[in-house]
Amino acid sequence: MIKNLDTERLGTGTWLSIGSPVIAELASECGFDWLLFDLEHGCMTEASILANLQAAKREGIKLIVRVGSMDTALIARVLDWGASGIMLPHVSTAEQAEACVKAMNYPPIGTRGYSSSSRVFKYGLTIQQNQLLFIPQIEDHEGVQNAENIAAVPGVNVLFVGPADLKLDLSTRPAHESIPYEKAIQQVSTAAKKYQKQAGILVRNPDDLPTLKEYGFTCLAIGSDLGFIRDGFTRIL
Repeated sequence: MIKNLDTERLGTGTWLSIGSPVIAELASECGFDWLLFDLEHGCMTEASILANLQAAKREGIKLIVRVGSMDTALIARVLDWGASGIMLPHVSTAEQAEACVKAMNYPPIGTRGYSSSSRVFKYGLTIQQNQLLFIPQIEDHEGVQNAENIAAVPGVNVLFVGPADLKLDLSTRPAHESIPYEKAIQQVSTAAKKYQKQAGILVRNPDDLPTLKEYGFTCLAIGSDLGFIRDGFTRIL
């Protein structure tokens, strides 16, 4: 049985890229609504994901895995291990979003293989699984222009801006083919709201929070494990 989570909202989360289950456990106990385990950048590996998912065990916390690319086998595997959902970087079209939704879900919605003995089903002790969360990342001009089409895809929960990649993409285009970054993120937020989806973004500077909330961003990743440790070290020195 799949629990309906259509009305569920993700609030404040953080980025985990070091790969330490101890850090994952600590972060989960600190009260974040969700954690992002990053397989695109950083030091986390596929081999370390299971231990991190097991460590972050606070009831109700959502555990999202960002895969590096559209890898159907990896997506199925981390969901079998108990991830709450998938973040896919560099989603520029509705078709890319649809492909990930298909990879995440069992027939008739998708093509994911089913095993009742996987960890997500408590190794065969239950048949209940929560509805999965899918978070496509908008990280280029094409994705911004297609934001409404992406938001309209059934199974998409959050349009999530990757600020570093989006700023880089917009800055490298000819002026007549680009738009200002602030306008771009507002366009993403407006598209999400139109289809009753959340808008999310990674926040490096807490001073940006009031403006981002004003723009309509409600799914907020505040910093990262690596950043928190680095900043602690540099403050001491």
